[in-house]
Amino acid sequence: MKFVFTFMLVIHALIHLMGFVKAFQLAPIHQLSQDISKPVGVLWLLTFLLFVFGAIVFVMKKDWWFFVVIIAVVLSQILIIMYWNDAKFGTLPNIIILLVCMSAWGSYQFNIMVEKEVNTVLSNSSTNKTMISNERMHHLPEIVQKWLNASGVVGKEKVDLVKLKQAGEMRTQPKGKWMPFTAEQYFDVEHPSFVWSTEVTAFSSIKMIGRDKFYDGTGSMLIKLASLIPVVDESDNEQINTGTMLRFLGEICWFPSAALNDYITWEAIDATSAKATFTLDDKHVSGIFKFNNNGDMVSFEADRFYGGGKNATLEKWVINVTDYKVYHGVKIPYKCKVLWKLPDGDFNWLNLEITKTTYN
Repeated sequence: MKFVFTFMLVIHALIHLMGFVKAFQLAPIHQLSQDISKPVGVLWLLTFLLFVFGAIVFVMKKDWWFFVVIIAVVLSQILIIMYWNDAKFGTLPNIIILLVCMSAWGSYQFNIMVEKEVNTVLSNSSTNKTMISNERMHHLPEIVQKWLNASGVVGKEKVDLVKLKQAGEMRTQPKGKWMPFTAEQYFDVEHPSFVWSTEVTAFSSIKMIGRDKFYDGTGSMLIKLASLIPVVDESDNEQINTGTMLRFLGEICWFPSAALNDYITWEAIDATSAKATFTLDDKHVSGIFKFNNNGDMVSFEADRFYGGGKNATLEKWVINVTDYKVYHGVKIPYKCKVLWKLPDGDFNWLNLEITKTTYN
């Protein structure tokens, strides 16, 4: 689709060059019956140059490419109105180009918002790093200690800042179409918070963008279709707040040393499972971590709100680990399947892979 859009910009640009050629009588242009003055011919040339420049910066993936193209579209449409009888059919490509630009503008605004939120989340981080020793783990259930040892965090620096890159597929209905996605996530582990942003290919060339945020004890979720149309925009209610807290708790599997933080308390259930409770101010959520005999995490499950608004119900939310990988000397579950255990059966809605980690 990028090639098609670039091709459209170039062809549309070349058509505008005809007005310049007509005005300066460089060649006969029979498609344009109306006379064009030289000053207006210069405007046709300027429009051509703007479209070409816009195509170049679009191919170069400059974030601001759409500003150039919007100026070109506006100037183009003014010229089309001035020479409506000859140029009216140029309105259609202008509309198509403008719609693409509006979507790009939405993505641009979204990215600025996410960048500001990430900076806010990470602004409280400290530079005081501590090393993890076996002595620091004595208060934990035996299986949790075994997990931290198996993960390889002992003898390493405690992780307080995390950046993850993710890829995978998701769907919104049990029998719905799988949609590929990529995502980035930033965590402040010391002051529990995160920002997760994603781009989902919803329908062939139509993208969905989304952002989950947990900060200062409250959560928020934003999803936009084509970067413009809000599909979900919720924040600071019981469903969102507890949901984002549970996300944070379950996702410490990607930075296991977080299990040592005071805001998480542990209770042994049996030889291979433990209950974790995450408390922040007057809010708390709990979930069960399950491990194999080697101390590797195999799943996390918790009761979480499914659906939105008044129709939300508490259902079992499960992260199942499917494979492990070592990043920076730490073994983590880098492939996971996330599902809801619903009355009608299991709904596997997300398959996720960690593609890159950056700690501290």
